Amino acid sequence: MAGSSHGHTPAAWTGVIIAFIGFCVSGAFTVMAQPVGFWAGLVIVALGGIVGWIMRSMGLGMPKASATPARPTAAATREPVGAES
Repeated sequence: MAGSSHGHTPAAWTGVIIAFIGFCVSGAFTVMAQPVGFWAGLVIVALGGIVGWIMRSMGLGMPKASATPARPTAAATREPVGAES
């Protein structure tokens, strides 16, 4: 996917950063054997997904693909060159 900007949006970055913080919180509380902190970390992970979805709905994510198919280029419609006998 050369030239693709998949995931390089404010919505994606914000959602992933919040989820990463949630994973760190959850992991730290797992090591400390504190179940309440572990579940709080997982809530933060879910919050990251919700924030990313809301931001995408606000127009800060990737634009939706158009319903019309792309026109083929001239190079795609040319016949292959073959050896004639």
